[in-house]
Amino acid sequence: MAAPVLRAKAAPLLAPRPIYGEAVEGSRRWMAVGVLAAHLLLGWGLMQMHGVRRMVAQVAPVVVRLIAEVQPAKPLPPPPPAPVLAEIKPVLIEVPMIATAAPPAPSPVVMAAVPVATPAPVVVQPQPASAPAVAAAPPPAPPAVKQIPASAVRYLREPRMTVPLMSRRLRESGIVQVRVLVDVSGKPKAIVLHKSSGFARLDQQALQDMLSARFVAQTENGQPIEWEVIAPMSYEVDR
Repeated sequence: MAAPVLRAKAAPLLAPRPIYGEAVEGSRRWMAVGVLAAHLLLGWGLMQMHGVRRMVAQVAPVVVRLIAEVQPAKPLPPPPPAPVLAEIKPVLIEVPMIATAAPPAPSPVVMAAVPVATPAPVVVQPQPASAPAVAAAPPPAPPAVKQIPASAVRYLREPRMTVPLMSRRLRESGIVQVRVLVDVSGKPKAIVLHKSSGFARLDQQALQDMLSARFVAQTENGQPIEWEVIAPMSYEVDR
């Protein structure tokens, strides 16, 4: 028979106790002790705060400020009294009388008789009688100008009718009557205002416009004559 084989079995090793756990447990204990000691110190410090404040208050220096006393304002001295003017009394001075010598008596004046010359008689020559004044004959009266009615007047050239610009703006309208003296050739010789329109601008314009007119000559017994007419001139502005 084959011999049995002997086998050796190793015993299980016991796990060693960890050293780290002991270190952690020790540090926790010391930490707890430290926390407890800190609390005790903090409590003791809080209990000593009141005494420390009292000691600091006793040791702290005291600051004293001196405030100057405010003195009241001194009253102003009263103004000096106004000077009193002494009353001045007039002083009368007596003027000494000066004796004057009496004027000498006037010497008598002797009046001598002076012969007065007798004036020679003046002979007045009679003036010759003046010749009687001859009265000058009055100049002959000018012949009367013939009056022509406006309806009988005929124009060779009618007067230009121009309304002034200012009259247009102011809406001035009216009829101007002018007296025209026409010469023998039919031209205006004299123009005067006969009746106003109520507006000076229109009256002046009518006198200027009539200067441009030319009339048909008037005759009498076959001879041209001067004549006169009152011509109405109407100035109207569209409203």
